[in-house]
Amino acid sequence: MATNSVVPSRLSGRAGRGGAALVMAALACLTMTVAPAQAAPAAAPTVSKGPVGWDTYRSLNGLERLRPGEQVKQFSSFDRTGGNDDGFEGTYSCLRNRSDGRCVIADARGAGEISSLWFTYAANSVAAIGEITIELDGRTVLQGSLQDIVNGAKGAPFVWPLVGNSADTMGGTVIKVPMPYTSSMRITTQNNPHFYHVTYRQFADAAGVRTFDPTDKALDVVERLRGYGVRDPKPAAPGARTERTGVELPPGGAMSVPVGSGPGRISQLQLRLPQVVTAPAIYDDGRAFKPGSSSFSMAIDPANDGVRLTRRYDPKIAEQHSIVLVDGQQVGEWRTGAATPPDTWGDLTMDIPKSLTGGKSRIGITNRFVSSSFDINEFRYDVHSKVGGEWVHTDLLDVGPNHRNEEAAHGYQILGQRWEGLGVFRYPSDPARVAASDAVLEGLRLRVSFDGRTTVDSPVGEFFGSGLGKYAARNLMSGIDTTENGAFTSWWPMPFAEGAKVELVNGSTEPVQAGSLAITSAPDVTLPGDLAGDGTLGYFNATHQRGDTVPGKEWNFLTAEGKGVFYGVTTTMRGHIPPGGDHQMSYLEGDERVYADGSASPSLIGTGSEDFYESGWYFMDQEAGNREGVSYAMPQAGLVSHENAADGCQYVCLNAYRLMVADAVPFGSSLEFDIEHGPNSDRAANYSSTAYWYGQPSPSLAKTDTVDAADDASRALHGYSATGETRGTLTSTFEGRGDTTPVTGGTTSATGPVRFTAKVEQANGGLRLHRVSDQANGFQRANVFIDDRLVGEWYQPLTNGHSRWLEDGFDIPAALTGGKAAVQVRLEPVGGAPAWSGSRYTVFSQIGPGVDAAAGPGLD
Repeated sequence: MATNSVVPSRLSGRAGRGGAALVMAALACLTMTVAPAQAAPAAAPTVSKGPVGWDTYRSLNGLERLRPGEQVKQFSSFDRTGGNDDGFEGTYSCLRNRSDGRCVIADARGAGEISSLWFTYAANSVAAIGEITIELDGRTVLQGSLQDIVNGAKGAPFVWPLVGNSADTMGGTVIKVPMPYTSSMRITTQNNPHFYHVTYRQFADAAGVRTFDPTDKALDVVERLRGYGVRDPKPAAPGARTERTGVELPPGGAMSVPVGSGPGRISQLQLRLPQVVTAPAIYDDGRAFKPGSSSFSMAIDPANDGVRLTRRYDPKIAEQHSIVLVDGQQVGEWRTGAATPPDTWGDLTMDIPKSLTGGKSRIGITNRFVSSSFDINEFRYDVHSKVGGEWVHTDLLDVGPNHRNEEAAHGYQILGQRWEGLGVFRYPSDPARVAASDAVLEGLRLRVSFDGRTTVDSPVGEFFGSGLGKYAARNLMSGIDTTENGAFTSWWPMPFAEGAKVELVNGSTEPVQAGSLAITSAPDVTLPGDLAGDGTLGYFNATHQRGDTVPGKEWNFLTAEGKGVFYGVTTTMRGHIPPGGDHQMSYLEGDERVYADGSASPSLIGTGSEDFYESGWYFMDQEAGNREGVSYAMPQAGLVSHENAADGCQYVCLNAYRLMVADAVPFGSSLEFDIEHGPNSDRAANYSSTAYWYGQPSPSLAKTDTVDAADDASRALHGYSATGETRGTLTSTFEGRGDTTPVTGGTTSATGPVRFTAKVEQANGGLRLHRVSDQANGFQRANVFIDDRLVGEWYQPLTNGHSRWLEDGFDIPAALTGGKAAVQVRLEPVGGAPAWSGSRYTVFSQIGPGVDAAAGPGLD
């Protein structure tokens, strides 16, 4: 197989006739300092690391703030050979084993934050992993049985939905508590965990970072997250107003609604399409009692003019009769009639008068058994508050053994329980109406423009979270209410400096009738400067892609240039795998890979598609007979729907979402976010995805120099030296998309100090060093000095003897680099660690106002 060269030939080609003079002149330029008489350099740009700790969830109205001062990275159990042993044997699950046998799964130095942990072991338990220990800054902040922790037994802040077990996620377990640290982080497990991800943020410095305090219960954050998919998670915006307009669109028709005549921010989009009916196939678990009762509390709007309660039930049980009490007062009765055919769903609604609900923020509801042919069953309750003449979704409770944590959050109790389990039923429906509804949700596009540029363009169904029809979708930033005329709602903040425009374009063959669009926005005079091309905020984007997968090529969620922050994706996967051969969901064997700022190595690399969506084992409900493809919803991940031939899907279709809030991926010059479809992108499917992100077309990182440690001319040009150095040549691969493409290049390793001088932008806001190295020997460590001042430790515990090339990054704060045209870098290997490997160092400058990235010195 032909190989690529990692060593550029440009510098060595210039070191011919006259080369010595060129090198001497370049060295003189590199070591030159700014003369006192020179004009003062431009002020270094402010480099933000984004919200830290609990502010991550408390400041969701600031999602648009860019994060150039941080990197997001991940430890995971992915197969280092590029195969599919991502944890089955636990071969790659431990970075190392300690002398006491414990498995080290994450280890980092410097300031940062643990943002997300995911595990799976068996489909219904992680008990075999045993105890987990998290140490931050030399102090244990969390220790105990991993199973107990994800069950919520530790108490706040480690409670649902900041933690979730295999019932909450259909096979996975999560810990979403943000845990910052100032100098070090280590996570160990008692036993090999097999499948896991630890996603963490890495900061240039510890400014504004305080070590995680496990005694801070953050109850306000818990309460906010428990309203996911129903209530806006952001603080209310001063001066917000809502404008409503009707939606009537023939096929091919379009409408446009201007928003604002000055700087402001859209805080909510809400679309109602009464002609769109709910998709019939629903997976839901529930409970039943006889005799006895159930009771729970629900959130309502204090400004209500009454409340509507909706109950999902199994109508094959005839003559169900119970009385309903609100705060101890009887308000009505549930009565069902004769039994329906098996495997169908039914809904009942009850209106509760304002005399019992007005001025209240919560009500207590009791259902008391009277009679039934068998028992009284219940699967889900939705509550709507009537506000301003409109029914507003204010709470929901999904009942059943897969929702014990949600039940506990609502104080749910059942007396006389007779049954619990999973129902895989269908609502009675007209197939023609369902097909027409699906066509509208796929063909009607939402387009939003900010300051004259369209950055949102997506089918309305997928934008709001459901790409296969009208399914109940709920996540932290959007929700779909499937009760009659229920709304499609988005809470992504969308800033603009001059004005915005919301468009609906009907690309379907169905007319859109009697719909409505409500846009909530508020003015903000600070936005024009913050949204400038070199400013601190990004514009909201929703980037849609659809097509057949290509063998050997990963599905691309997003390829973007400039600077930004990636926050998540809704994905619709329509499998093309017929029965009788490969598993029809085996496209889920694909792993996600994230490449930020042109790095050849992925900063995140996963273990399977359902793992990316924080589930496990093909979204398995093991308690329901190992059934696969069972839907679930958590604030940041879920499976919305599962369809087969009965729903118009050729084979097996799935719709899932993943939000990345604490673990959002920042980028300064580019981002590529891909996912495989099958173990080697070799399973046929049609994929559709909508990626949510904020960005600006101008970069915040400029490549300002490259030091090729394997090239003599480059070494001379940069005054490169290394003590105890060994030089050689390596032919190997990079991990991720490059794991089958051998690359040949020169390598060096040193046991003593490595020194070089590099050019930087004078008006820099800090630097980022990218290193290409040989990771055959893990746990490499070196102290980093800039102009003889210690920055911190560059620590890389990763090891891969198969794909040995690695590109990683280290950030340097502006306090050590601002105002300088060149810096001297010294890397001192730490005693006892393996020799420090380095093939090439690329120096990036954090840039801001007045800096032209294309004009930086040392660019190729």
